Amino acid sequence: MLCKRIIPCLDVRDGKLTKGVKFKGNVDIGDPVESAKKYYEEGADEIVFYDITASHERRGIMIKVVEEVAKNIFIPFSVGGGIASVEDMREVLLAGAEKISVNSAAVKNPKIITEGAERFGSQCIVVGMDVLWVGVSKNIPSGYEIVIHGGRKKTGIDALWWAKEVERLGAGEICLNSIDADGTKEGYELKLTRLISENVNIPVIASGGAGNPQHMVDAVTIGKASAALIASIVHFGEYTIREIKEYMNEKGVRVRMKW
Repeated sequence: MLCKRIIPCLDVRDGKLTKGVKFKGNVDIGDPVESAKKYYEEGADEIVFYDITASHERRGIMIKVVEEVAKNIFIPFSVGGGIASVEDMREVLLAGAEKISVNSAAVKNPKIITEGAERFGSQCIVVGMDVLWVGVSKNIPSGYEIVIHGGRKKTGIDALWWAKEVERLGAGEICLNSIDADGTKEGYELKLTRLISENVNIPVIASGGAGNPQHMVDAVTIGKASAALIASIVHFGEYTIREIKEYMNEKGVRVRMKW
């Protein structure tokens, strides 16, 4: 059985680490470069970096920050936000990232998934899915809708259909973020996580809602995710990566122990 991964998420705005609740009320909380280095040293399996306003502001990602993070960590590093073309992907990879996360751009131009996978390999292409519960309807049979531009714009796309589609197009991984759970610390949206995990054959990262180590256990067992994304609980010093992994290990979840 593969080890389950713990992945700190660095949401970055204007070059600073930031955090909000349900994609709103963001406050700046620190330096993304120092935070990435700290989490790497604590035993994080990967780091995810999102330039959270790049797509909405229709600008490119902050390459300088990406380069600085890449210099300080030696684990897989995924970057997203404002990536709208294969050339943008190439620039981010050359800056030191191992993976590219596309979200809004993939919804607006699904071909970018295939083009990126063909040029750089599926293992490099992560599709971020920001998902909102809207209730079951004819157009949204799963009840979960894809939202883009940092939660600002609904798309009318069913999340389950989109997950299967991005796999077909060549994505190597899905980062599944529940807007309803984001920043609440009340646990991941397990129904959504399991729904997507059971219907695709690529790894699914659970995101949104982590408040304690048991939530991560639930995400990878009940939710059947391959990894759990975390933010607030480590950004605000409530738990360390080591404490989280020790707890998961005690609960019988296989994780990589650095020490």
